[in-house]
Amino acid sequence: MFPVLCVSEVRGQTDWGVTYFSHQICASKGSTVDIPCTYTYPPRIDELDTKVEETLWFTKLNGRTYVDLGSDPDYSGRVEYLFKQNDCTLRIKDLRESDSAKYTFRFTTNQEEDSVTDSPGVTLTVTGLRVVVESVWTEADLRCENSCKASDYPSYVCDSRLGVTYSSHQICASKGSTVDIPCTYTYPPVINHQTTVIQSVLWFTKTDYYRRTVDLRSDPDYSGRVEYLFNQNDCTLRIKDLRWIDSAEYKFRFTTNQGEGGVNGSPGVTLTVTGLQVVVKSVWTEADLRCESSCKVSDNPSYVWYKDGEKMDEQTSSLRVSDFGKSYSCALKNHEDQRSAAVYAPKTPSVSQSPSGEVTEGTSVTLTCSSDANPAATYTWYKRTVRKGRQTDWTSKKYFSYIQPSDSGEYYCLAENKLGKSQSEFFSIKVKYAPKILSVSQYPSGEVIEGRYVTLSCSSDGYPAPEFTWYKRNQHGHLRKGSELVFRSIQSSDSGQYSCSAKNDMGTSTSGLTSIDVKYAPKPPSVSVSPSGEIVEGSSVTLTCSSDANPAASYTWYKKTGNRGRQTDRKSQKYFSSIQSSDSGEYYCEAENKLGSRTSESISVKVKYPPKPPSVSVSPSGEIVEGSSVTLTCSSDANPAAHYTWYKKDEDPEPNPLGKGPQLLFKSIQSFDFGLYYCEAENELGRRKSEHTNVNVMYPPKLPSVSVSPSGEIVEGSSVTLTCSSDANPAANYTWYKKNEGSPKASGEIFTIENTGAEHSGDYVCVAQNEKGHHNSTVHVTVVGGSWKGITAATVSVIMIALILIFVAIWIIKKRTRKQESEPRERPDNCDQIQLSEQQNDLQYATIHFSKKQEESIYCNVKAAKPKRKKKTNEEEEDVKEELVEYSAVRFNRAGPAQSRNQETVEDPAALYSKVNKPSRNPGPRNL
Repeated sequence: MFPVLCVSEVRGQTDWGVTYFSHQICASKGSTVDIPCTYTYPPRIDELDTKVEETLWFTKLNGRTYVDLGSDPDYSGRVEYLFKQNDCTLRIKDLRESDSAKYTFRFTTNQEEDSVTDSPGVTLTVTGLRVVVESVWTEADLRCENSCKASDYPSYVCDSRLGVTYSSHQICASKGSTVDIPCTYTYPPVINHQTTVIQSVLWFTKTDYYRRTVDLRSDPDYSGRVEYLFNQNDCTLRIKDLRWIDSAEYKFRFTTNQGEGGVNGSPGVTLTVTGLQVVVKSVWTEADLRCESSCKVSDNPSYVWYKDGEKMDEQTSSLRVSDFGKSYSCALKNHEDQRSAAVYAPKTPSVSQSPSGEVTEGTSVTLTCSSDANPAATYTWYKRTVRKGRQTDWTSKKYFSYIQPSDSGEYYCLAENKLGKSQSEFFSIKVKYAPKILSVSQYPSGEVIEGRYVTLSCSSDGYPAPEFTWYKRNQHGHLRKGSELVFRSIQSSDSGQYSCSAKNDMGTSTSGLTSIDVKYAPKPPSVSVSPSGEIVEGSSVTLTCSSDANPAASYTWYKKTGNRGRQTDRKSQKYFSSIQSSDSGEYYCEAENKLGSRTSESISVKVKYPPKPPSVSVSPSGEIVEGSSVTLTCSSDANPAAHYTWYKKDEDPEPNPLGKGPQLLFKSIQSFDFGLYYCEAENELGRRKSEHTNVNVMYPPKLPSVSVSPSGEIVEGSSVTLTCSSDANPAANYTWYKKNEGSPKASGEIFTIENTGAEHSGDYVCVAQNEKGHHNSTVHVTVVGGSWKGITAATVSVIMIALILIFVAIWIIKKRTRKQESEPRERPDNCDQIQLSEQQNDLQYATIHFSKKQEESIYCNVKAAKPKRKKKTNEEEEDVKEELVEYSAVRFNRAGPAQSRNQETVEDPAALYSKVNKPSRNPGPRNL
């Protein structure tokens, strides 16, 4: 392998490109050669990370397809890609002379860009030593040569008489001037007895899409400015009116009739169009401008800057600007007439189409973007989308080799340099093509409901816009023309399958079938009961709901509760495996589909059942006061309705009914009405009793009964006990007073006086009181000396005989007047007793007169034991029912020494009183 020149390429600001370390490599046949290479690309574009999708080396095309060396049979087993990250080095083993070619690297990414193919590539020459024979008259010159030269700038390729010679490989020239690039070329006049004939000569700087050299005379960038000063072997090139874009490497090429192919003078001549130029470097939102010359200028020059042609104060070679909308130029001081070309952002680009006119599917179309800019603009193509443009190409030309309908749209290009960017107007491309994709849509979408407005619309992607025709399957002829088929009030007969056809001057296409199924909401549901007839609790019952609907309805059962329904089941049948009384009521069903719902008429389910446990309520609720009106109400759930009977609990196993009907009324309830009540509910299917309800009547104390122990006259110095009791609910509180004394003596039922004296004689009043009222009774206590003991004993004997007689009289009276009430007799005034009101109707009195007068009154009270009544238990109430309270009082009047002569006797001097409480009786039904 021969030493070669290593030349690195620097790409533009887009960072797309391939760098080769040499464009010329020589290698010996049979050896191995490495062709070093690296490639670069922007890591991210429009928020999309760049990914390399394909890499390959190629030397030739198969049609328009690049032939990968890795799959080329000519290189089978001899090619190795030494790829690592951005390294794209190619290794070829066992070199053959047929391997001599131009090798080019190509890569593609996921970005919407053309693949990157860097040209020119690397020219590999596989050679060795060979003998070159030249005829010289009657002799021959033999020369051992190598096709590769070790010099850095070989002037020809094959031998010293076949090649191109340049006077200089670097030329500087001012913009607008004319430059000559001197050149000569040589070739052997005869090779192998064949006279050499020049077939073509040209200068070039670039190749076309097919890697063919582009003659400067046909390059539009040099139109009218290029002149070939050819004369025999002189190949001088003249370029007039130099422009910045003329800076390039110029190469001369000639071809002969010999089998060597074309000869390129490579490397060529690098022309730098300069004088002064402004070099631009972007720095964030600003730009650094530097006034430079590609050719050497004097040391430490002074500069003059211009902004839109106006001189600026800056005199250094650098200038930082942020106003990209202006143009900037520079000149050397004292040489202002040789001002540099101005730099400025791109002007609004223009877009052209080739070929112009209508665009038909499958043809090739090129869009070209151009903009006046310095530095020269780079171009990016975009296709307009809803939100923003979609990037498509990075060149000034966008090429459609086989344009498709999907390429129709609005395009625009963006011209950009380091001083700014500018966007072109939108350029519309409309590709003409036959209808391809037909679609039928329905409005409104979803189910088609009978009677509604329905439209079928046909759409197609053909251009120009096609004409539409509608058809219905199994119906002769077409329905109508136009893109829409309208049903203003669709009917069930319109159900069926429809299609449309689209036709334009490019062709015809027909859609698939679209079905219309007319739907409707449920009709009013009907409800049935199975089995029909009477429904008895515990039997099985089925309610069935049915309705005509499309699509089929789903059903929901409801039970009426007030003005609303309570959901019970979500199926067409509601099943009661063992129907209960609670299931009685009004039922209805709702049939529903996606299009609506309908409700059935209500159906009544009446379950027959025996009475449920009755409940008893008391009105008014709360406390029951004697004399008020009280109503007991019995209620029971039953079908048929129950009949009610009232009872009061007693010891009788078969109590008599108090009354019939749902209510038991006490117009003026009395104390003896207290007790436990219950009712019985009955219908044809059975009977049930209620729980007992306690009627607790509240009343004020009855006339208290008082007693003295010991009875009779009290011997001075002894103790005496006074006892007071009264029937009351709630239980009474007792207070003792002594007549004519204001303060109470004691509280409680029992009042005991210890060590009695004469001062304890007198009348004592017992006051019984509860929250409902009060009542009082008076008892007389007489304290005497010891001489009265005999008299007292005799008196007691008389009293006992009197009591026996009284008890006999009471028994006779009770038997004769059990259901009668007698009026009470007034008590003497001096007893100061509070007279009875309503209680007197329940008292009986007996009076016994004695003719013998006594000096002192003696009272005797006899009372059977009687429990207090507050909140009585059932057992207490049972005991009280037949309770009998008897009172008796015996009084003897006689004049005593302590009695005033003027005191008036107000009662019978020998009166004997007896008070008998009536026993409590079952009053039976009252006031019903």
